[in-house]
Amino acid sequence: MGNFLDNLKKYHFEFKHLTVLFVGLIIFQLILSFVHKASLRNFVDNAQEWYQKNSAERLANLTTTTLELFYETVKMRKTIDQNEKRRIIQFFDIILNQQILQQNIEEICLLVGVGGKIKAIDNGNELYSVMFEHQYDNNNSNTHKYAIQLYKKVKNELIGTEQIVNVLNNNTYHIFVPFVPNGEYAGALYIRNTPDFSFIQREMVSSYEETSIIYSALFLLGLLAMYYISTYTVKERDEAQKLLMEEHERNIKQQIEHEKESMFTKRIYHTHHKAEKVMGFIKEDLRTLSTENIDEIKYRATKYSNFISRVIYDMKWYEPPIQTIRNPSFSTDLNEVIKFMVENIFNRTSRKSKSFEIKLNLDERVPKVNINEFVVWEILEPLIQNSIDHGGDSGLLITISTKYNPETRISNIIIEDNGKGIKPELLEKNEKGIKKIFLENVSTKNISHANSGYGCYIAYEISTQRCGWEIDAENLPEHGCRFTITIKN
Repeated sequence: MGNFLDNLKKYHFEFKHLTVLFVGLIIFQLILSFVHKASLRNFVDNAQEWYQKNSAERLANLTTTTLELFYETVKMRKTIDQNEKRRIIQFFDIILNQQILQQNIEEICLLVGVGGKIKAIDNGNELYSVMFEHQYDNNNSNTHKYAIQLYKKVKNELIGTEQIVNVLNNNTYHIFVPFVPNGEYAGALYIRNTPDFSFIQREMVSSYEETSIIYSALFLLGLLAMYYISTYTVKERDEAQKLLMEEHERNIKQQIEHEKESMFTKRIYHTHHKAEKVMGFIKEDLRTLSTENIDEIKYRATKYSNFISRVIYDMKWYEPPIQTIRNPSFSTDLNEVIKFMVENIFNRTSRKSKSFEIKLNLDERVPKVNINEFVVWEILEPLIQNSIDHGGDSGLLITISTKYNPETRISNIIIEDNGKGIKPELLEKNEKGIKKIFLENVSTKNISHANSGYGCYIAYEISTQRCGWEIDAENLPEHGCRFTITIKN
């Protein structure tokens, strides 16, 4: 019993379940009503057949037999006085008229042949005159006209078989019983009988309706009980789901906050290193300051200082306002930013190490973008640095190109090299369609340490999530790799 209750608790009835049950009840009631009507119709047909054989025909046969026996008894008397005549006529009236008093008997008469015509007799006086005095009233009467018409159709059958003929027409029985006094065919007794089974139908329908009402009431009571129980159960389930959703929402918020803080930490870590390198460039420029190069150093120092200011600004919060990243007031020339970064950051390092060379192929038609200049730095610098780090120790050529398609209004920044390329497993996509090289903690370097695997990840997050750009990575057919940034103007 306990296991049954435990299994039952697994199922929760809701309004849709009750609706299905209610529709099922209606369909069941319709089917039951159809079956009941068919059964009632079959019962009425059987009742009519039973009535025909066991009531109507027996009544007509009994009436005819009584007339025959009475006629034969009276015929045996030698003389009939007036008193006896009145009693005989009275007896005939009783036999003919008393049947009319029976339920469902609508017409009764004795049909006899008189002078080649058929005479319908429905009273004792006329019957006595025909049977004992052989006197016929030639006056035609339309009272039993339909009975005479039917008798003409079945007369030969009655004479030939001397069996009861029963004609059913519109639920009305027209019964013809051969009248054979002293063994001689003299005519037929006609009785019109229309049985009424409405009282049986009313009783059966009433009984069925009572049963149906009781059944429907019990079923409805059961539905209400189920609805109450299911409502209570669903209420508990909804409360539990609400608590679970609230807890899930808190966990998601905590996870988002954690990801934002982690992203902030990684971004600051990278920009901190870049800021240290830029500060070194500023110190070096100040040591070489002279009257001849003061304008050049002033220009570079201003750019370097602005980059340092941006790094300090980013340290204020892990989610900078969007207007500090994308803003109509910004008008950044991508070619100028690329030239400055290559000449004043990467080439300064290259001149010392002579391990790589950067070649520029810039399209002057590339339009300006409404992105902060130093946000562009944060995107391009990790990608260029990635080519330097994984390209090899010597003979590395990095080509940076910009292209613009006026028809589609799409700009592209392409960074490619002739190095070793990216490991194929890093170019595989995860379930979200993101290549692994752009995921967190994935590094293209041969060594692995706690702070590696964030450069491409940061570039991807900033370009796609904050700037609305698209970025992709692929290996070249021969050797090397390519990063492509797509900008829709």
